[in-house]
Amino acid sequence: MELVLDGVGKRVGAEQWLHPMSLALHPGAVTVLLGATQAGKTSLMRIMAGLDAPSTGRVRVDGRDVTGTPVRERNVAMVYQQFINYPSLTVAGNIASPLKLRGEHNVEQRVRQIAERLHIDMFLERYPAELSGGQQQRVALARALAKGAPLMLLDEPLVNLDYKLREELREELAQLFAAGDSTVVYATTEPGEALLLGGYTAVLHEGALLQYGPTAEVFHAPNSLRVARAFSDPPMNLVPARVGGAGLVLPGSAELPLALAPGLAGDVMLGLRASALRLAQQPGDVALAGRVQLSEMSGSDTFVHADTPWGELVAQITGVRYLELGSSVTLYLRPGDAYVFNAAGALARAPQRAGER
Repeated sequence: MELVLDGVGKRVGAEQWLHPMSLALHPGAVTVLLGATQAGKTSLMRIMAGLDAPSTGRVRVDGRDVTGTPVRERNVAMVYQQFINYPSLTVAGNIASPLKLRGEHNVEQRVRQIAERLHIDMFLERYPAELSGGQQQRVALARALAKGAPLMLLDEPLVNLDYKLREELREELAQLFAAGDSTVVYATTEPGEALLLGGYTAVLHEGALLQYGPTAEVFHAPNSLRVARAFSDPPMNLVPARVGGAGLVLPGSAELPLALAPGLAGDVMLGLRASALRLAQQPGDVALAGRVQLSEMSGSDTFVHADTPWGELVAQITGVRYLELGSSVTLYLRPGDAYVFNAAGALARAPQRAGER
């Protein structure tokens, strides 16, 4: 399915919920809507589904204007944060309902296959009310997958699940989406989820579309400070700087040697992802002395918050490291890993990726 939004905007009373935006989804691919709460993700998905009409602009599906077409006349599957299931049907009955409507054969086998992928095959004979919230959400996901609609909309579908299950299902969903033919739109607040699902990412902020493109490109080359902040977890380290000498002059009159585009001058912002800061020195690294303010472990990584002459920086270190609060620490960075944003907040320099010249 080819879904195109042409100048779509949404106004409710005096509030502009969505600023006019144009977006052409890539058919058969996953598009992630990435943004904080109230960025406009749900409002945009409801317009895509036909649940709401835009205040301005048109919605086209395969070249046909469907702006005023209600959701019941569109072949769309949608899963919300809050699960919706048929309470009078068993789990198996819920998953089977779209398969039976399509007149598919081997319904029982298909139900079991989908249930196994979502780890709910042991609950097939139970009713939704007998399940936990997370289990009910997986039933809703299973039914949406079973529907096989050409457009599948998922509004933060894993937000109510526990951490371990969320990690497992992210990988499962990425595989399921890759194996299917549906155009998938997936809303999330988590940059890591966007990176795992791949495909394309549209970054939203306060109802505005900031950037859209292949997920890896948007992540590695955010076009603005706002995109860099939204597509970075933990948040990108940002340090005020100015262009001078052979690169950047930073707080404390420290210099960072860096090749910059001709014409870039004045005040800029240096951006460093947490993963670009290390505790072990490599050839060509710049050293930055600091003091540990906080050391926290998350999964297999350790996040070190350090007070430095450049301000408080966060380093993401692979592995479990125990660092005493208040102790001295030296962070190392490769100048080539630096982002630079100009005075207007636009990207002026991004790290060179492998294979680029």
